[in-house]
Amino acid sequence: MQNFEYRTPTSLIVNELKCLENYRLTAPRYEAMKYRRCGHSGILLPEISLGFWHNFGEAADPEKCRAIVETAFDAGITYFDLANNYGPPYGSAETMFGRIWKRSLADHRDEILIATKAGHDMWPGPYGEWGSRKSLMASIDQSLKRMQLDYVDIFYSHRPDPVTPLEETMQALVDIVRSGKALYAGISKYPPEMAERAYAYLREAHVPCLVYQGKYNMLNREHEERILPQAAEEGVGYVAFSPLAQGLLSGRYLNGIPEDSRMRTSKFLNESILTPELLAQLRAWNEEARAEGLSLAQYALRWVLRRPEVTSVLVGVSSVEQLQDNLRTISYPR
Repeated sequence: MQNFEYRTPTSLIVNELKCLENYRLTAPRYEAMKYRRCGHSGILLPEISLGFWHNFGEAADPEKCRAIVETAFDAGITYFDLANNYGPPYGSAETMFGRIWKRSLADHRDEILIATKAGHDMWPGPYGEWGSRKSLMASIDQSLKRMQLDYVDIFYSHRPDPVTPLEETMQALVDIVRSGKALYAGISKYPPEMAERAYAYLREAHVPCLVYQGKYNMLNREHEERILPQAAEEGVGYVAFSPLAQGLLSGRYLNGIPEDSRMRTSKFLNESILTPELLAQLRAWNEEARAEGLSLAQYALRWVLRRPEVTSVLVGVSSVEQLQDNLRTISYPR
């Protein structure tokens, strides 16, 4: 029987939920997936969710993208994570998702959570990025149009704005939720001090922050010190992006840099990252993974999910086969 893992900040809530531990979703697609409660909320997220950062842009094969999305949903992935500037070019991932949504998944709207974000550069001029009210209000309208949706489930402030008053950014999130264009608010990549103020503002406005999204993986453990405990204490879920360190933990680099690697062209990865010391560490982890019958990617995903504060990990995949390999993580003991 499928058991749900409830991740909540207080023992009181844990006790209240014990009676629900054996609750089972009824459709077959949900029986293989494990779900975790998102902070102190009514939302359950799948342990593995689908991110749209790099593989759903304008140059991507629409049929391959559709197959990935359909496979994800059939495996119980109910959380799809986008942003206004995902592509390339900017906006094209949302456009691609909108077409897939209309063709394949529109009848399942009430089973699926769709998230988008705004805050990074998107269009020219002073209002095309950061966290002003004007930028966020324009961004949600543009995203809904591209995705052919009436609302998103989660709208994130994608990064902290060092100039715009935090109160302006948070009030924009509040008003977007109250307008019905989003059901929940989230923040991403905020430092602890700003996150604390954001949580307080949203809580006082009666639109509590549902989720914090941050980078967390075996090579980047910075959030263990403050962000993860803070989210748990505040009753906020945590969604980990880049759990495979942009592919470094996928197993592709165990023998050096492949010719077709994104590392050769990406501005986010540099060939100098793959030092002899890092390569030795990757190979050591791979040996540990093999000893347990896991791929390095599965080992790395399981490592992130070992933390009770983590609600879900976002995987970005370029094929159905890669997604299926990642999903096998769910069946291995922790």
